[in-house]
Parts: sequence; C-alpha cells; structure tokens
Amino acid sequence: MQLKKGDTVLVLSGKDRGKKGKVIQMLPKKDKLRVEGVNMVKKHQKAQGQVMQAGIVPMEAPMPKGKVMFVCPHCNQPSKIVRRALESGKNGRFCRRCGEVLER
Repeated sequence: MQLKKGDTVLVLSGKDRGKKGKVIQMLPKKDKLRVEGVNMVKKHQKAQGQVMQAGIVPMEAPMPKGKVMFVCPHCNQPSKIVRRALESGKNGRFCRRCGEVLER
C-alpha cells in the first residue's frame, strides 16, 4: 500500500465524492482505510463505566482504498505516488505530478 496514516486523500466515488480528509487508520489485510469525516455511520455504543456514556455515536467506517486518491501537499493536486531511490540509496515516496519528495 502506497498510502500511509496522516496522508490527505480525495474521495473519488460514493456518497462523499469530492471530499478531502486525512487517513486515520490503514487496514492492509482488508485493503481498506478510514478517512476523517468521510463515510460516516452511526454506532450504538455501550457505556464503558464512568469513562464513556452510552448512546448513538457517529464514526468513520472503513472504505476501499481504490475509492480514494492521494492529494500532494506541495502541488495540492490529486496524484499517484511513485517509489524511487533517493541520493542516500533508500527508497522514497514521490509525487508523480510535481516530482517532489513526500518524506525522507
């Protein structure tokens, strides 16, 4: 999976098409991810002692990673991620559209 927790993504299809959000959780075995504020569902939550109150809690449901596209922080455009070798010899993530290094 090229995406990581904390990346900004754009939703390509579904009820939330066009929304942007940060990845809050990756589920690589299921090939899904959770995006902040996208694909909201209501969960009936049981009380957890004094810490958490019972009730209906809105939360993000996992969605397939094929329905989202990475948004480059440098050019602010939806783009694909490519892996290339850095000067140090290690592989790094690059934006295909602008060619900037995403992290070192």
